[in-house]
Amino acid sequence: MLDALSLLPDDPILGLAAVCRADDNPKKVDLTVGIYMDESGVCPVFDAITQAQARLVSQETSKAYLPPAGVEGFNPGMQKLVLGENSTALADGRVSSIQAPGGCGALRIGAEIIQAASPGAKVWVSDPTWPVHIPLLGSVGLQFSTYRYYDAETHGVNFEAMMEDLKGAASGDIVLLHGCCHNPCGADLSQEQWKIIGDMAEAQGFMPFIDIAYQGLGDGLDADAAGLRQLAERLPEMIIAASCSKNMGLYRERTGCTLFVGKNAESADALLSQAKVAARRVYSMPPAHGALLASAVLSDPELTASWQSELHAMCARINGLRSDLVEKLQASTGRDFEFIRAEKGMFSFLGLSGDQVQALRDDYSVYMLGSSRINVAGVNARNIDYLADSIAKVL
Repeated sequence: MLDALSLLPDDPILGLAAVCRADDNPKKVDLTVGIYMDESGVCPVFDAITQAQARLVSQETSKAYLPPAGVEGFNPGMQKLVLGENSTALADGRVSSIQAPGGCGALRIGAEIIQAASPGAKVWVSDPTWPVHIPLLGSVGLQFSTYRYYDAETHGVNFEAMMEDLKGAASGDIVLLHGCCHNPCGADLSQEQWKIIGDMAEAQGFMPFIDIAYQGLGDGLDADAAGLRQLAERLPEMIIAASCSKNMGLYRERTGCTLFVGKNAESADALLSQAKVAARRVYSMPPAHGALLASAVLSDPELTASWQSELHAMCARINGLRSDLVEKLQASTGRDFEFIRAEKGMFSFLGLSGDQVQALRDDYSVYMLGSSRINVAGVNARNIDYLADSIAKVL
């Protein structure tokens, strides 16, 4: 039976990263996988996480299963982080949440709940979107339509086209939105545009499903969540998938959270009960380590302050790298790359052709996705001149 299965290709992003790792060119530049890297090219561990981990190791006395919803302090901490301390949805008891194995697990639990409520429901996804969104959500049986989002000519959001497409979203449909730092294009919605989406959701009856994986890496923790907070305050229902991978550096600990905003407290409780059942059949019990660390950071004022300070520095560095890259590219190529400075988070489309991307890879060991999406956090003082000169040569 099993020998009937054929060999599948590597994941296009992870496979390309593996090719880069095997490249022995000392000048190689890795702009592939979306992880934050510091000036030395290392994905760092937050000081607050290091402190929380030391405390946990010294105090932990059991490895028994967690409760089905996860670490006790994790969910309220994540609810306040995502929705804000002054959220009326929280004050009204309309919010529940469940710990999940990373942002992917959070998305999957959200999809399971949608499928349970409305089998085969239609989910509208942006064009482009994170490549795993459709296979991850579609694996439960959901259906898809796309809405235009990115304008390759202006390097920004084509909001007029987006609204035109979303006029087709009917009552009972789901609209998947990136909370901030859009992956893969880095072009984000304005607060006024979030308001218009809220108006459309109220009028048409579709439900937002927000994927917020990069809170704190665009303009700051509160600013990056401002759009989804607008919707949570005014809409009767929504689902949010949040991740601690990027803003706490807990990539390998797989720490995420699915938040449900219901019409009332009874609805929120019902959604949590459904999520627990879904989690039981998908992965049985939640992992402990990352959520225990995140809970410690979010509940201890000293650790919170340390974490937020370091996160703010990371955010400032990414935005500084964007500005530096603009200056270097414009000086090397004589072309306008100002759009890179206006984008948010770790990603940007450079607007290169597939042949130019391949030439960068073959001739200069500069690795980016075929779409010319780069991880800006892969740029540093040691490689930025080489990167800009290499791009100039292929242009």
